[in-house]
Amino acid sequence: MAEISGKWLKLEQRGSGPGARSSHAITVIGSKAYAFGGEFVPREPVDNKIHVFDLETLTWSVPDVAGDVPLPRVGVTMAAIGATIYVFGGRDKDHKELNDLYAFDTATSEWSLLSTGDLGPAHRSYHSTAADDRRVYIFGGCGLSGRLNDLWAYNVVERKWVELPKPGKSCLPRGGTGLAVAGGKIWVVYGFSGEELSDVHCFDPSTMEWTKVETKGEKPCPRSVFSIASFGEKVLVYGGEVDPSDQGHLGAGSFVGDAYELDAVGGVWRKVKDEAEGEHPGPRGWCAFSVGRREGKEGLLVYGGNSPTNDRLGDILFFTPHL
Repeated sequence: MAEISGKWLKLEQRGSGPGARSSHAITVIGSKAYAFGGEFVPREPVDNKIHVFDLETLTWSVPDVAGDVPLPRVGVTMAAIGATIYVFGGRDKDHKELNDLYAFDTATSEWSLLSTGDLGPAHRSYHSTAADDRRVYIFGGCGLSGRLNDLWAYNVVERKWVELPKPGKSCLPRGGTGLAVAGGKIWVVYGFSGEELSDVHCFDPSTMEWTKVETKGEKPCPRSVFSIASFGEKVLVYGGEVDPSDQGHLGAGSFVGDAYELDAVGGVWRKVKDEAEGEHPGPRGWCAFSVGRREGKEGLLVYGGNSPTNDRLGDILFFTPHL
């Protein structure tokens, strides 16, 4: 089996950036990365600004926005379809779980509240989000009365939510899981359900059926709150927490800094070798992450996160895998 490798590059940052934080979100549209939410002090939202990082000039900016601006929050997720960013849920400054869905139009810098209340998924934070060309998927997370394992899809064309079938009992309710669209299916990878998990499940939208995937190969150890990205039929995971803190979200657990690739067709894991140890981001979790493109190459963008010393991080790194 051929060895898989990739290269980390730490990006310079110019301008007044958002700084160190964790439990935030980032997504990429074209050559711009958009960051939102997060905390510097545990469980205290930093702000509700959209911070824009230009991947070509390596410069931060904050646009003047209009419309229904979301409240500051942590444990939030977002995904982009076309020129629109979709932001869902999270936890506010009073530690209340949220279930509002917002759209941010990057062409006009305008926020719109799309749904709240009983129109979509239940309130949650530390859930997971992924998207295809017309649907934003929400899975799991920490709800008002415990962890969840439901899957929802928001159709951006029809502008409505659909609750999809729930997985079987083998897919425990969980937070901090990896969610990815690969090979035409929705993949649920690992997560935390009172203990770190190492199972993989996939949902096929064409048959509306779940499958527990018996993976093989060089498997990652159980983990949660890691970074994840999909490239065609490959799913890449990096880092995460392998042993939770006894202080919950107030403390730092044990983190790892390794990367693995999952073949979404054969269900085979392979470890990814780093080609440039000097710029490796090291062990961390609770990062903001997204698929992005830089200098014509697609890769994983990682911003910030929490460190083993419980210090919030503010660096930006780009990982180009040779899959």
